[in-house]
Amino acid sequence: MSQSNPQLNLDNQICFRLYSASRQVTRLYQPLLKEVGLTYPQYIVLLILWEQDGQLVKEIGERAELNSNTLTPLLKRLAERGLVTRSKNPDDERQTFIHLTQAGKTLEQSCACIPAQMMAKAGLSMEQIQLLKQSLDVLMAQGQR
Repeated sequence: MSQSNPQLNLDNQICFRLYSASRQVTRLYQPLLKEVGLTYPQYIVLLILWEQDGQLVKEIGERAELNSNTLTPLLKRLAERGLVTRSKNPDDERQTFIHLTQAGKTLEQSCACIPAQMMAKAGLSMEQIQLLKQSLDVLMAQGQR
Protein backbone atom coordinates (compact mmCIF):
# COMPACT_ATOMS: atom_id res chain seq x y z
CA MET A 1 0.00 0.00 0.00
CA SER A 2 1.35 3.38 -0.97
CA GLN A 3 1.84 5.27 2.27
CA SER A 4 2.65 8.61 0.65
CA ASN A 5 -0.09 8.63 -2.00
CA PRO A 6 -3.12 6.46 -1.09
CA GLN A 7 -5.06 7.52 -4.20
CA LEU A 8 -2.50 5.50 -6.18
CA ASN A 9 -3.30 2.26 -4.33
CA LEU A 10 -4.54 -0.35 -6.77
CA ASP A 11 -7.64 -1.06 -4.68
CA ASN A 12 -8.64 2.60 -4.96
CA GLN A 13 -8.66 2.55 -8.77
CA ILE A 14 -12.07 2.30 -10.42
CA CYS A 15 -10.39 1.10 -13.62
CA PHE A 16 -8.97 -1.92 -11.80
CA ARG A 17 -12.31 -2.71 -10.15
CA LEU A 18 -14.04 -2.61 -13.54
CA TYR A 19 -11.29 -4.70 -15.14
CA SER A 20 -11.47 -7.32 -12.37
CA ALA A 21 -15.27 -7.39 -12.40
CA SER A 22 -15.33 -7.78 -16.18
CA ARG A 23 -12.95 -10.72 -16.01
CA GLN A 24 -15.01 -12.32 -13.23
CA VAL A 25 -18.26 -11.94 -15.18
CA THR A 26 -16.62 -13.53 -18.22
CA ARG A 27 -15.43 -16.43 -16.03
CA LEU A 28 -18.98 -16.91 -14.72
CA TYR A 29 -20.31 -17.08 -18.28
CA GLN A 30 -17.72 -19.61 -19.50
CA PRO A 31 -19.27 -22.84 -18.17
CA LEU A 32 -22.74 -21.78 -19.33
CA LEU A 33 -21.50 -20.92 -22.80
CA LYS A 34 -19.38 -24.06 -23.01
CA GLU A 35 -22.60 -26.09 -22.79
CA VAL A 36 -23.80 -24.47 -26.04
CA GLY A 37 -20.35 -24.40 -27.66
CA LEU A 38 -19.79 -20.64 -27.63
CA THR A 39 -17.11 -18.28 -26.44
CA TYR A 40 -18.08 -15.08 -24.67
CA PRO A 41 -17.34 -12.82 -27.71
CA GLN A 42 -19.32 -15.19 -29.98
CA TYR A 43 -22.24 -14.99 -27.54
CA ILE A 44 -22.11 -11.17 -27.62
CA VAL A 45 -22.21 -11.17 -31.45
CA LEU A 46 -25.12 -13.62 -31.48
CA LEU A 47 -27.01 -11.50 -28.94
CA ILE A 48 -26.66 -8.57 -31.35
CA LEU A 49 -27.95 -10.66 -34.26
CA TRP A 50 -30.81 -12.12 -32.20
CA GLU A 51 -31.92 -8.54 -31.53
CA GLN A 52 -31.74 -7.66 -35.23
CA ASP A 53 -30.70 -10.10 -37.91
CA GLY A 54 -28.97 -9.05 -41.13
CA GLN A 55 -26.53 -6.42 -39.90
CA LEU A 56 -23.37 -5.09 -41.49
CA VAL A 57 -20.07 -6.31 -40.06
CA LYS A 58 -19.25 -2.68 -39.23
CA GLU A 59 -22.48 -2.29 -37.23
CA ILE A 60 -21.84 -5.48 -35.28
CA GLY A 61 -18.28 -4.38 -34.52
CA GLU A 62 -19.44 -1.00 -33.26
CA ARG A 63 -22.16 -2.48 -31.07
CA ALA A 64 -19.90 -5.22 -29.66
CA GLU A 65 -16.94 -2.83 -29.38
CA LEU A 66 -14.77 -5.30 -31.28
CA ASN A 67 -12.20 -4.28 -33.86
CA SER A 68 -12.07 -5.99 -37.26
CA ASN A 69 -8.96 -8.00 -36.29
CA THR A 70 -11.04 -9.72 -33.61
CA LEU A 71 -14.44 -9.69 -35.31
CA THR A 72 -13.48 -11.11 -38.72
CA PRO A 73 -12.07 -14.45 -37.43
CA LEU A 74 -14.91 -14.69 -34.91
CA LEU A 75 -17.51 -14.35 -37.69
CA LYS A 76 -15.58 -16.85 -39.79
CA ARG A 77 -15.76 -19.41 -36.96
CA LEU A 78 -19.50 -18.78 -36.52
CA ALA A 79 -19.97 -19.28 -40.28
CA GLU A 80 -17.90 -22.50 -40.21
CA ARG A 81 -20.18 -23.78 -37.45
CA GLY A 82 -23.20 -23.00 -39.64
CA LEU A 83 -24.61 -20.34 -37.30
CA VAL A 84 -24.29 -17.33 -39.63
CA THR A 85 -23.86 -16.57 -43.31
CA ARG A 86 -21.97 -13.69 -44.86
CA SER A 87 -23.13 -11.89 -48.00
CA LYS A 88 -21.82 -8.86 -49.85
CA ASN A 89 -24.00 -5.79 -50.18
CA PRO A 90 -24.99 -5.74 -53.88
CA ASP A 91 -24.86 -1.93 -53.82
CA ASP A 92 -21.43 -1.74 -52.18
CA GLU A 93 -19.12 -4.76 -52.40
CA ARG A 94 -17.01 -3.39 -49.53
CA GLN A 95 -19.85 -4.05 -47.11
CA THR A 96 -20.73 -7.50 -45.78
CA PHE A 97 -24.03 -8.45 -44.18
CA ILE A 98 -24.21 -11.12 -41.49
CA HIS A 99 -27.36 -13.21 -41.26
CA LEU A 100 -28.35 -15.93 -38.83
CA THR A 101 -28.89 -19.38 -40.28
CA GLN A 102 -31.70 -21.59 -39.01
CA ALA A 103 -29.15 -23.20 -36.66
CA GLY A 104 -28.19 -19.74 -35.37
CA LYS A 105 -31.83 -18.90 -34.75
CA THR A 106 -32.43 -22.24 -33.03
CA LEU A 107 -29.42 -21.69 -30.76
CA GLU A 108 -31.20 -18.63 -29.32
CA GLN A 109 -33.67 -20.97 -27.63
CA SER A 110 -30.82 -22.93 -26.04
CA CYS A 111 -29.31 -19.69 -24.71
CA ALA A 112 -32.56 -18.25 -23.34
CA CYS A 113 -31.86 -19.52 -19.80
CA ILE A 114 -28.34 -18.04 -19.61
CA PRO A 115 -29.32 -14.55 -18.32
CA ALA A 116 -31.30 -16.02 -15.40
CA GLN A 117 -28.48 -18.45 -14.60
CA MET A 118 -26.02 -15.55 -14.62
CA MET A 119 -28.19 -13.51 -12.25
CA ALA A 120 -28.21 -16.44 -9.83
CA LYS A 121 -24.43 -16.86 -10.10
CA ALA A 122 -23.76 -13.14 -9.65
CA GLY A 123 -25.39 -13.10 -6.23
CA LEU A 124 -26.95 -9.68 -6.77
CA SER A 125 -30.55 -8.67 -6.27
CA MET A 126 -32.56 -7.27 -9.18
CA GLU A 127 -32.34 -3.84 -7.54
CA GLN A 128 -28.54 -4.09 -7.25
CA ILE A 129 -28.28 -5.14 -10.89
CA GLN A 130 -30.42 -2.18 -12.00
CA LEU A 131 -28.30 0.24 -9.96
CA LEU A 132 -25.11 -1.25 -11.38
CA LYS A 133 -26.43 -0.96 -14.94
CA GLN A 134 -27.44 2.67 -14.35
CA SER A 135 -24.02 3.53 -12.93
CA LEU A 136 -22.24 1.81 -15.81
CA ASP A 137 -24.47 3.63 -18.33
CA VAL A 138 -23.46 6.97 -16.79
CA LEU A 139 -19.79 6.00 -16.89
CA MET A 140 -20.00 4.83 -20.51
CA ALA A 141 -21.81 8.02 -21.55
CA GLN A 142 -18.95 10.04 -20.06
CA GLY A 143 -16.49 8.08 -22.17
CA GLN A 144 -18.44 8.88 -25.35
CA ARG A 145 -18.17 12.63 -24.90
